Amino acid sequence: MASVYDFKPRFQALLRPLVGRLHQRGVSANQVTLLAAVLSLLVAAVVGLNVQTQLWFVLIALWLPLRMALNAIDGMLAREHGQQTALGGYLNELCDVVSDAALFVPFALLPETGPGAVLIAMVLAIIVEYAGVMGPLVGATRRYDGPMGKSDRALVIGILALVVAVGLAAGWFIAAVFWLMAVLMLVSLYHRVQRGIAEATGDDKTPAP
Repeated sequence: MASVYDFKPRFQALLRPLVGRLHQRGVSANQVTLLAAVLSLLVAAVVGLNVQTQLWFVLIALWLPLRMALNAIDGMLAREHGQQTALGGYLNELCDVVSDAALFVPFALLPETGPGAVLIAMVLAIIVEYAGVMGPLVGATRRYDGPMGKSDRALVIGILALVVAVGLAAGWFIAAVFWLMAVLMLVSLYHRVQRGIAEATGDDKTPAP
């Protein structure tokens, strides 16, 4: 199934000149990874503390494209400029999970929405990413299969945050979006497990992501 992740090579091509300049200035992949996580936590905290004023959700909408860019930049610095380290691997995966969870929280705090759907989607997001990380443990690659991977979630959350900020989203609609995300994450979980096993056993007929 199609995923925003499929556009990653084109996105990386646009960022490559900037990545080269950052490398020349001594910026490390781990620094970018930590910066993205800290800023995600800060944005989530600011919006969460001001949840009664929904206009603050525009911060999430503005931040998520920048976060996606930083996530691409740290990976490119690591792979293309010889900065891959064991610590970087841990930071990349852990910081992504923490950032995702943090940016879900303000939606759970909306009084008209309720936390149920948001918390279930948050837990499933963690499980889906864990399933992706398990790929190398069984002899496959790190799996990024959709239809609701990290990039897809960022797109949906960013659009939803913008809709909330302009006051066009009722509580039932926000909950419905998170329930739909939860269903699509279950599909993603199935794809990552099934395709990871197929890749590890040599039965995978599709190219690795």
